[in-house]
Amino acid sequence: MQILVTGGAGYIGSHTAKLLVRAGYEPIALDSLNTGHRWAVQWGPLVECDLADFNLLREVIRAYDIQAVIHFAAHAYVGESMRDPRKYFRNNVVNSLNLLDAMVDTGVRHIVFSSSCATYGVPQEVPIPEHHSQTPVNPYGDSKLFLERALNWYAQSYGLRWMALRYFNAAGADPESEIGEEHDPEPHLIPRAIQAALGEIPFVEIYGSDYPTPDGTAIRDYIHVTDLAEAHYLALANILDGAESTALNLGTGNGHSVREVIAAVERTSGCDVPVREAARRDGDPPCLVADARKAKELLGWEPRHSSLDEIIETAWQWHVSRTRVPLAQVNLEAHGGTGPRAAAAD
Repeated sequence: MQILVTGGAGYIGSHTAKLLVRAGYEPIALDSLNTGHRWAVQWGPLVECDLADFNLLREVIRAYDIQAVIHFAAHAYVGESMRDPRKYFRNNVVNSLNLLDAMVDTGVRHIVFSSSCATYGVPQEVPIPEHHSQTPVNPYGDSKLFLERALNWYAQSYGLRWMALRYFNAAGADPESEIGEEHDPEPHLIPRAIQAALGEIPFVEIYGSDYPTPDGTAIRDYIHVTDLAEAHYLALANILDGAESTALNLGTGNGHSVREVIAAVERTSGCDVPVREAARRDGDPPCLVADARKAKELLGWEPRHSSLDEIIETAWQWHVSRTRVPLAQVNLEAHGGTGPRAAAAD
């Protein structure tokens, strides 16, 4: 069965494609390569296509006899969405509607949608359940919520079956180090902390140290990208088997502060992580932690790789493998010779 994976050259899309092949599906990666990577498409063909190209979308769906869609393609940075909201609504909303229309026109009726906990806004209760009010505080979250609502109406009018997976903070890398997280520039905390540990950047920013949390920094629920990939596969299998359309949280139910993450990177790497404190970013809630019991009940899904230490260990191994330099040499160059933490990492 051919599955169209939009954003299939991206971080989560490529990990999901690897799992789909192991489960017996053929993933067709559709990506503009504006932010995705050609090297990440290792498990099936790559079709270079922008979701803005409605006619080409329909041609691709017909040419590959697509039976279902997993939709990852989107802009996904909260801070950028606050600075340039029209970029987010054009891509995440208008272009996604192109995809839904192409599906309807070609008779494809099953879609798994990569949504976000950003649809909830500032939580009124933690952990956050799926029935929590959805009041986004940034354009990124609003764009994801719009498509969730569109999916509901497309289901009523055109017979679409869908699952929207509201995941929290994707992190980590393929345990076999074949693929991992690589953005330019890199906005995410864990890879930036690793870069700072290796001396590739001078420091990692702590945006806000005055949140109402135990150490003053924001708390997030980190979920391993391999666990996210498994959830997408299970959601796809369920809707293909006739399950009702619904939205599900994906997370661990445990939150970690920015300072805790940085300490874990230091523990894993044996390197100091220089930091610089900065003001809070607009659109960032103080605490986001998932209540993911519904995903367990409906999909039988549980995160198996999402301890903070395993997340960071896989991310560290991926990053070091991408440098193509022995770890001992990287540490010595990054930390000025034979300091105690560099020696411990060797």
